[in-house]
Amino acid sequence: MIKIYGIKNCDTVKKARKWLEAEGLEHSFHDFRADGLDAGMMARFVDALGHEALLNTRGTTWRKLDDNTKANMSAEKAASLMVEHEALIKRPVWEKEGAYRLGFAAKDMDALKAWLKA
Repeated sequence: MIKIYGIKNCDTVKKARKWLEAEGLEHSFHDFRADGLDAGMMARFVDALGHEALLNTRGTTWRKLDDNTKANMSAEKAASLMVEHEALIKRPVWEKEGAYRLGFAAKDMDALKAWLKA
């Protein structure tokens, strides 16, 4: 089964969930805020996708962090920050049979669709 992770109020997550329904793809949704996010889950995401890809440095949450926090970003530091501030995670995160993908961009739709339906 496909599992999608994100924040229910995120526009991109809303679009992805609506798309899954339109495609008739059975899935479950894990809301980081309502269902939780722990270090183990984040470690799986970072191992599979890399902290550089996961860390959202374009959003308001990132901009509000002080410069010392943003400096010298390691995988461990990024993972800890993302657990503390779930809005720092790029969304959605997709899981299928233990494999992960990230995002919902139009340029990646063909690859995403093929991966989900494989």
